[in-house]
Amino acid sequence: MIKRTHFALPIVMSAVLAAVPALAQDASTGEWDRDNHFNGAYIQAFGGISLLGENGSTFEFDTDRNGTYGDTVTTVTGANAFAPGFCNGGSRGPNRDPGCSNDKAGAEYGARIGADRRMGNIVVGALIEGVGNESTERASAFSSTPAAYRIDRGLEYAVSARARLGFTPGGGALFYGTGGVSYGKIDHEFTTTNTANSFTENDDGKMVWGWQAGGGTEIMVTNNISFGLEYLYSRYRDNKYNVSVGQGTALPTNPFLLNGGGTNMRIQDKYLDTHALRAAIGFRF
Repeated sequence: MIKRTHFALPIVMSAVLAAVPALAQDASTGEWDRDNHFNGAYIQAFGGISLLGENGSTFEFDTDRNGTYGDTVTTVTGANAFAPGFCNGGSRGPNRDPGCSNDKAGAEYGARIGADRRMGNIVVGALIEGVGNESTERASAFSSTPAAYRIDRGLEYAVSARARLGFTPGGGALFYGTGGVSYGKIDHEFTTTNTANSFTENDDGKMVWGWQAGGGTEIMVTNNISFGLEYLYSRYRDNKYNVSVGQGTALPTNPFLLNGGGTNMRIQDKYLDTHALRAAIGFRF
C-alpha cells in the first residue's frame, strides 16, 4: 500500500518562513566576502514538485511462472484475454469506458548536507541528501471478463549522494550541474475488480538503487544564507515487484490458470522516473 509522509513538507516550509526575518537583518548589517563564497560546508532544506516520466506503462505476464515475462494470457479458445488493452493511468471501473485517471504529481521535500571547494571561478563539491516524495505512477490492464487490474507505485523516500561541478562568475552566484547515486524505497498498491481469482503481492525488493542528474543555480543573499533553484531527474530500477494470480474460486479453465496453474504479472516498465523542480534555502558555515 502506498504511504506518504505528509507532515514533512509543512516542517520544511515552516523552517524557510522562520528564516526570512533573520535573512533581512543579516543582509542589512553584514559585509559581503565575495571571494570566499561557495567554499566550505553547508546545509540546505528544499521543497518543490515531482513530475513523472511519460513511459506508457502497460502490464506484462509470465503465464507459467518461469521468470520470463512477455507471455500472452489466452482463453480456452486461444483468444487474447486482455484484448481490451491497457492504459497509462488508473482504471475507473471494470472496463475502459469510464477512462483512466492520470499519474499524480506530488510534493518533493528534504534536506542535504554538503561541502564545496572553490578554485578561482570553478566550484567542485559533494553532498548527501534525504528526500520524501508524494507523486504516484499508475498503470492498468483490462481483461475481456470484463475486469480491471491496476498497479500504483511511487517513491516514498530516498537517500542520495551526488557530486556537483559549478561556475561562479564572481560575487554571489553559482551555476552548477550535479549527478550521483540514490537508494530509495518504492511503494506499490494493487487493486482489481476480479473477485474470482486470488492475488498475492510479491515485493521483496522495496529498497532499490537509482541514479540522478540535474543542475541549478544558487544565489548568496548574505555571507551565510543562500537561495537556490534546481532541476533533478531520477531513475530507479523497479523490477522486483509482481502480483501472483492463483485459482481462488475460479474454474480451472480460467485464463490465468491454463499454463500451469497460475500467472505472475507486473508493470512492463522496469524503471520509475521522476522530474523534480525544487527551491532551496541554505546556510553556509
